[in-house]
Amino acid sequence: MANSENCDVSQALDSDAKPPKLSDLLDRGLKLFEEVDTTNEPIASTHIQVKVKRGITSLEEASRMVAQLDLFSRNEELEEMATADMKYLLLPALLGALTMKQTTRDKRLDIVQAARVYFHDFLRRCKEYNVSDFKLPKSTIEKSALEEESENGLSITKSTGPANPPDLVAMAAHRQAKIEKYRQKKETEARLSEIKSAVESGQADDEVVRNFYHLNLQKWVHVSLEEIDSIDQEVEILKRMDVLKHSSTEGPSQCKQPPRPPMKPFILTKDAVQAQVFGAGYPSLPTMTVDDWYEQHRKQGVLPDQGVPRRVAVEEDFDAKEREEEEKERRVENDDEEALQKARNWDDWKDTHRRGYGNRKNMG
Repeated sequence: MANSENCDVSQALDSDAKPPKLSDLLDRGLKLFEEVDTTNEPIASTHIQVKVKRGITSLEEASRMVAQLDLFSRNEELEEMATADMKYLLLPALLGALTMKQTTRDKRLDIVQAARVYFHDFLRRCKEYNVSDFKLPKSTIEKSALEEESENGLSITKSTGPANPPDLVAMAAHRQAKIEKYRQKKETEARLSEIKSAVESGQADDEVVRNFYHLNLQKWVHVSLEEIDSIDQEVEILKRMDVLKHSSTEGPSQCKQPPRPPMKPFILTKDAVQAQVFGAGYPSLPTMTVDDWYEQHRKQGVLPDQGVPRRVAVEEDFDAKEREEEEKERRVENDDEEALQKARNWDDWKDTHRRGYGNRKNMG
């Protein structure tokens, strides 16, 4: 029993004493990156973030071993490098890609800046070995110094005069360069997919394997350039958000805007007459009192109650006609010869002439 325990302890000590191989660390980190990059799970889930941290740890350990072994030198060319060592050039790019997968919001600015350092280190090393033809972006220190100079120049430009308009030719050239980079990236990925199975199966010769590693490096050059452009834009946004957050926490009195003057209503008039009608704007200013208006309309005879006397006159005419009819009936009843003869003549005329006779307006 004691011997078995001692044997287990010695095996554990031996396993702890053996450091992991450099190739195993790279393969582990690359495998974890592919799992994280192709997963359908949320990137912020705990399970995925654990894989991200494990991959970063493996790749950082591999980077330390590469530095200790001094595998790369600025004095040698890519053709002089051993085929098995070419894949270790990917370590900074994989570290930058996994670092970008971290989702800590409070440290987002530090995360993207660290990832930019990894991508820039990978591009610098590829530029030294002439892996691909590209323009090396500015480093973080050079970029910050350039931003300070541009801010000073921008302040001078604002004080002296307006800024220059954007160069449309340069913008079109930049767009065309992006399209060309995208086309090259797709061609590289297509060539990689053709020879990947042969390399992974171990049936490819040294030239095919070397070509595979070279194409993989070119692919990650395109990825790193795109990531640096995206990081630069995100850094500007994060810095502005940080400034707004600090300005909001300092107090509303410091960032309080001056009150705006009240807006004065107005009316769009077509001509001078309409402008005189509406006056100095809506609501228009009064030009006379109500009593003055009433007196003016009374003199003109356009008030509603001034039509009452006409109605009374009509009623008086109707009463006069009634009185005349009553007078005729009274005279007939008193056997007035003249009235009787007139009534008989009217009756005879009505017997021979139908109602409406002589009214040509009704076409009778």
